[in-house]
Amino acid sequence: MSPDAVLSLLLIALLVGGMLARPLYPKLPTWSLMSLAAFIAVFFGPLGVDDVPRVVNFEVLLFLIGMFSIVALAESSGLLDAFAYWFVSLLRSRLSIFVGSSLLFGLLSAIAVNDTVALMGPPLAAAVARAAGIEYRHMFLLLAFSLTIGSVMTPIGNPQNMLIAVESGMATPFITFLRHLAIPTLINLVATPLLLFKLFGIKNEKVRYVAVAREHIRNRRDAAVAAVVLLGTVAAILANDLAALSGHPHIKNIGFIPFVAASLLYFFATSPREVLAKVEWGTIIFFIAMFITMATIWHGGVLQPLTSALLPSYSGSALDLLAITALSIALSQVLSNVPFVSLFSTYLHELGVADPKAWVALAMASTIAGNLTLLGAASNIIILEVLETRFGATITFLQFLKYGALVTALNLAVYLPFLLLA
Repeated sequence: MSPDAVLSLLLIALLVGGMLARPLYPKLPTWSLMSLAAFIAVFFGPLGVDDVPRVVNFEVLLFLIGMFSIVALAESSGLLDAFAYWFVSLLRSRLSIFVGSSLLFGLLSAIAVNDTVALMGPPLAAAVARAAGIEYRHMFLLLAFSLTIGSVMTPIGNPQNMLIAVESGMATPFITFLRHLAIPTLINLVATPLLLFKLFGIKNEKVRYVAVAREHIRNRRDAAVAAVVLLGTVAAILANDLAALSGHPHIKNIGFIPFVAASLLYFFATSPREVLAKVEWGTIIFFIAMFITMATIWHGGVLQPLTSALLPSYSGSALDLLAITALSIALSQVLSNVPFVSLFSTYLHELGVADPKAWVALAMASTIAGNLTLLGAASNIIILEVLETRFGATITFLQFLKYGALVTALNLAVYLPFLLLA
C-alpha cells in the first residue's frame, strides 16, 4: 500500500473516529477536527501549501459568506421569527401545527440554508411545543427531519447542493432542482410529520396559538433591508436561470450572486460588524479544510474501488441512479454529506457525467442521508447541542436512528419514482 493510501485511511479514521467520539468532547467543534485533518494532509501528504488555492473552491465559500450574512440580518432583525410565529398562529390543532411546522422549517431551509435554520429554529420549535403541548424531543426531531427535507429542492438549501450546482456545470441549477425535486419535497414535508405524529403517539387536540408578527420585529430597517436582499437574491438566481434557458447572456458562477447582494446589505445594515460577527465562520473554516482534506483522500485512491464497483460507468440508467443513491446514503454516514459530495463530485467528473439527473440524485440522496443518523448532517449536531444546553433534553444516537430509518425509507420511496420515471 502506498504512503498516500495509508495517509488517506488515517484521515478517514480520524474524521469518523472524531465524529463518533464527539459526544464525549462537546466543546470540540466539528470544524476544528476537519482543520486538524487539513493540517495533517498538507504537512504529510501530497499537497503542498502552494496547492491549496487549486483545491479550494472560492465560489462556494463566497456563496456561504453571502447567504449567512443575509440570513444573519433577517434573523437578528426579527424578520424570520415574525414570519414563523405568524405562520404557526394560523393553525388550530396539534396535527395541523405539526404538519405546518414541517412545511415552515422545510421552506425556510430551502431559501435560508439548512444550518442557519438549525440555529434559529430551536427557539421557535420550543415555543410551538409549549403552546401545543408537544414534547420538546418530538418537535426537535421534526425540526431536524423537515429542514433536511426542505433543503433538498434548491441549490441554496444546503452547502452540498451549492457545491453540486457549481461542480455539475448546470446551466440552470435553480430551475433544474425545482423541476425534479420540488413536488416530492413538498409531499415528504407533509408525509413525514404525519408518520411521526403516529409514531410519537401524539393526541390531536385543538390549540389556539396567538402571535402578533410585528411584536417580533426588533429592527424595522434591518428587517426591510434583509427582506429586499433575500428576495432579490432568490429572484436574481431564478432570472439568471431563465436567461440561460432562453439563450440570453447570464452569469455562469451563480455562487457569487449572494455575496454581491450581501455587499449591498453591509452598507445599509444598522450594524454591519454585527452582521459579519453572526456569519458561521466555523462553517467557512470547515469548508476550506474539507476541500484540502478530501483532495488528499481522493488522491490516495482508497475510495475508488468501492465507487467503481457500484458505479463503474454512467449510462443514465435507473441502476446508475440507484447506485448513486446507495453510495450517497452509506458514505454520508461515514464522512458526513458535504465531504462525501466533495469526493464523489471528483469521481463523477472522472466518469464524464454531465447528466443533470445524476447530479440531482446526488443532491437528493446526500441530503436525505442526514435523516438516517445524527452523524449524517451537521444540522443534526447543531440542533442536538441546543436541545441539550438550553432545554435539558437529549436525543440519543439510537433514538434518532429508530425514527430516522423509517423517515429516510419514506423519503426515498417518494423521491426515487420522481427521479427514475422523469
